[in-house]
Amino acid sequence: RQGAARTINMVQIGDALLQPASASFGPAIEAVIVYNSNPVAVAPDSGKVARGFAREDLFTVVLEHFQTDTADYADYILPATTQLEHWDIHLSYGHTDVVLNRPAIAPLGQAKPNTQIFRELATRMGFDAPCFREDDESLCRAAYGDAIDFDELLDKGFASLRLPEAPFSDGGFPTASGKCEFFSQRLADEGLDGLPEHLPNHETPGSSPDYPLAMISPPARNFLNSTFVNVTSLRDIETEPVLEMHADDAAARGLASGSIVRVFNQRGSYRSKMVVSTRARPGVVNGLGIWWRKLGLDGKNVNELTSQKLTDLGRAPTFYDCLVEVQAG
Repeated sequence: RQGAARTINMVQIGDALLQPASASFGPAIEAVIVYNSNPVAVAPDSGKVARGFAREDLFTVVLEHFQTDTADYADYILPATTQLEHWDIHLSYGHTDVVLNRPAIAPLGQAKPNTQIFRELATRMGFDAPCFREDDESLCRAAYGDAIDFDELLDKGFASLRLPEAPFSDGGFPTASGKCEFFSQRLADEGLDGLPEHLPNHETPGSSPDYPLAMISPPARNFLNSTFVNVTSLRDIETEPVLEMHADDAAARGLASGSIVRVFNQRGSYRSKMVVSTRARPGVVNGLGIWWRKLGLDGKNVNELTSQKLTDLGRAPTFYDCLVEVQAG
């Protein structure tokens, strides 16, 4: 590669795929490889995401187990291995152990780990850097290096990170001074406020007469984002996309619990069953997700309405910063 790599925030993939070549953006995106994700269903402003993936001149390869919304747009779908078929390292969640995922069975059919697909692509394209010759076990060994005992990990399946009980008792914070800083000179040097402050939403409740309701979009109880939506028994429990609304908001719009409604804003709309629920606060509706678009009542899902705007620090998504209106649909 000549020069630095261009990176694109996946939260803004809808805009990026529709962006023509320009001096500020660079060349238009001509090819995409999707793995471990289902962006057509999970990325915000999904009407743009779907239009971007539908481009005739976009070459799309999807590594998958299932025929997801994104797989529907693929030029090639390559069978990916499941967790039962490949090596992996699982990061810790709320604890300090590293967990090793060892393959229980050989890959079925023509399935390959993502890593093997990229190794074979590298070979075909003539890249010979040492990293492209590392097998998956080697990658697992390198992930934490000397921070864990890999033999213990192989033997028990997990190993504890060697961390002090009170890691910052003697300082050592990841700051320039090594201390806990109430004022951050680094942020000030970047033109940001060095002190904590409150920033308003991009879409502040009460700021728009057209879209008076705030919408949040947590996963439905039997789904994990868009994972498990392919499981018929779990879909049968959820039955259909649901919007939860407070009784006062429903009454103000003449809506009855169980009716089909249209939820919309300036980005788009989708249809859903509305249920009056005490889980919804007044002025807030809960659009339970994330149904695959093709399983929605009108071929769309809740992310038709969410925004591609980013947080100021970290450039993270703002899915719950979303104003909408609801009417009988």
